[in-house]
Amino acid sequence: MIRFTILAVPSGSVILACTPRGVSRVILTARRGREALALARRELPEGQQVRRLLPELEKDLRAYFAGKRTRFHAHPDLTGLTPFHQEVLRACARIPYGQTMTYRELAESVGRPNAARAIGGAMARNPIPIIIPCHRVITSQGALGGYSAEQGVTLKRRLLEMETRAARR
Repeated sequence: MIRFTILAVPSGSVILACTPRGVSRVILTARRGREALALARRELPEGQQVRRLLPELEKDLRAYFAGKRTRFHAHPDLTGLTPFHQEVLRACARIPYGQTMTYRELAESVGRPNAARAIGGAMARNPIPIIIPCHRVITSQGALGGYSAEQGVTLKRRLLEMETRAARR
C-alpha cells in the first residue's frame, strides 16, 4: 500500500509517497493544486492520497525549502532497487548539507573508482531526491550535470545556492 500527500513549497509542490517500510518516492514538480494531484495519480496509480502522511518529515521538508533545515526525519524505503543502487544512494545520503561531491568521488567512496557513469545513472533514478541529496553530486569539471526533477538543472542550482547560503550562516 502506497500513500501520498502533496506539500506546497516555493518551487511548486513535493509529492511525498510512503510504503509501510518508509519513504518510497519524492516527486519535485513546479505544478500546484489539481495539476500536482494529476501528476501524483499518474506517477502513483496504486497510491492513496492522505492529508497528512509523516508530519515530522512534512515539517522538515517545509523548513528545508525555507533554508532552515539540514537533516530529515525519514526512513527511506529502497526496496526493489539493485544492491549497487542502494549502496550509491546510501553514500549520497552522507554528503553534508551545503557541500558537493563529484560523480567520480562518489564512485570512489563506494569502492568503484571507474563507475562514475554508473553513479550518474543511479543519481538520475534516485526515487527520493532531497532526502537523498543527489542534487549535491556534480561533474568533475564543476558543472551541475543533470537533475531528475521537473525543473531540471534550474532547481538543482537553486537548491545548491540555498544550501550554500544557509551553511554560511
